[in-house]
Amino acid sequence: MMQKIQKFGGAMFTPVLLFSFAGIIIGIGTLFTTQTIMGGLADPSNLWFKCWNVVLQGGWTVFNQLPLLFVVGLPIGMAKKQNARCCMEAFVLYLTFHYFLSTIISQWGEFFGVDFSAQVGGTSGLTMIANIKTLDMGMIGALLISGLVIYLHNRFFDTELPEWLGTFSGSTFVFMIGFFVMIPVAVLAAFIWPKIQLGMHSFQGFVKGAGALGVWVFIFLERALIPFGLHHILYSPFYYDNVVVPGGLYSYWATKLPEIAASKASLKSLLPEAGFTATGYSKIFGCPGIALAFYATAKPEKRKKVLALLIPITLTAILCGVTEPIEFTFLFISPVLFVVHALLAATISTTMYLVGIVGIFSGGAIEMASLNWIPLMGNHWVQYLLQFAIGLCFTGIWFIVFRTLILKFNFKTPGREDEEEDIKFHSKAEYREKKSDLKDSSKAVFAENILVGLGGRDNIVDVTNCATRLRVNVKDPALCKDDLYFKSIGAHGCSVNGKSYQVIVGLKVARVREDFEALL
Repeated sequence: MMQKIQKFGGAMFTPVLLFSFAGIIIGIGTLFTTQTIMGGLADPSNLWFKCWNVVLQGGWTVFNQLPLLFVVGLPIGMAKKQNARCCMEAFVLYLTFHYFLSTIISQWGEFFGVDFSAQVGGTSGLTMIANIKTLDMGMIGALLISGLVIYLHNRFFDTELPEWLGTFSGSTFVFMIGFFVMIPVAVLAAFIWPKIQLGMHSFQGFVKGAGALGVWVFIFLERALIPFGLHHILYSPFYYDNVVVPGGLYSYWATKLPEIAASKASLKSLLPEAGFTATGYSKIFGCPGIALAFYATAKPEKRKKVLALLIPITLTAILCGVTEPIEFTFLFISPVLFVVHALLAATISTTMYLVGIVGIFSGGAIEMASLNWIPLMGNHWVQYLLQFAIGLCFTGIWFIVFRTLILKFNFKTPGREDEEEDIKFHSKAEYREKKSDLKDSSKAVFAENILVGLGGRDNIVDVTNCATRLRVNVKDPALCKDDLYFKSIGAHGCSVNGKSYQVIVGLKVARVREDFEALL
């Protein structure tokens, strides 16, 4: 079960990878179309505004079509065969489901407790999906339908039909079965989902009422679940669905940017719910403190090597918000440090919330600048100065706490390994040099080494990836090599949970997965 949940979490991350660029475009577009910042240039009648509004509306594509994006994206990571065809099947059957559901609630809405004549949005529980007026099931509905289609695809795609029925095989056969499956599913949705919507509203009230405590618990769990690969499942409904605000915090914040930019009130007073999107403080302020502690506690003769490791992975955390490379350098060596890291992450986020600083601060500095600092600096620069002051104080706290714990308990963090257990971390230049010494210097060498470390082709059950990790389920863990091996071939390490292996590759993981799958 844990393997399936981890694979699901990794598959969900496929469409999420698009959000950073879309967020940057929205941030820049909002900046250049906000009159309080750009003055007369941003007047709606001005050519400047009209041109940038075209760019801005294009940036909204991803956030306006989130359910469709997840419907198509999930099969990429979950389908066991013919992923592209499964994407098409999921898309068509998702639309079919909503046509069924729309017709049911338009004819018998009163019976199901739905006012189909109400305007979409707000508290009506209705929305428009591909020009279909239907129940607003958000990302959860998209994932449920897509998951069902993936099951049908994996089960029936290869079904052999008589030759005279050959035109109905493959995707057509999956669509035929799915068509009739979607009818009872739509009826169940009409019965159940309005009640779930009421529950969501109650939960939303509870989360809002929890205040700073709710923020602390949420951020702590988001960090603490990283070793299990389950953090995506925790934050996705908050960020991209209707748990806290309509459409998710990312989309809702972006729609409110002009209003927030024009106001001089505190950020928290304008949108307190945005305190939950504060998982990035540990990335831009915590990771530098951790890196400094590693460098300061490393053996003098190893500091140069440790510095070569720390600079790129720390910059990756700060700029891109991808923390696995630096977190996995100590997670399995000293789990206590990771728990402390999660506690500090929750504390800095709660501190920011208590002083009134909220916003989309879940990614790295690039995303934060585009959705916060650049468009909102005009009226909120004082709060952002306070934000950096608090953040730098916490960088010092991270450094002091980590340095103290490392020295007190003699944790074998990078640069402190015993000579006989020396862990070799490769820089990009070292990795390229290593490849050039091999007979086959192609880019597939890295994937081949990973495959060897996982027991060979016959030991692989399935493979997927998230932003930085190659996630592989194996048949026999006894055939797999340990964390030291994966670090020796150029990876950042390997997380193991039963038969589920997560090789920490970095931002090039998508290319490595292609090479890995080609070997299979």
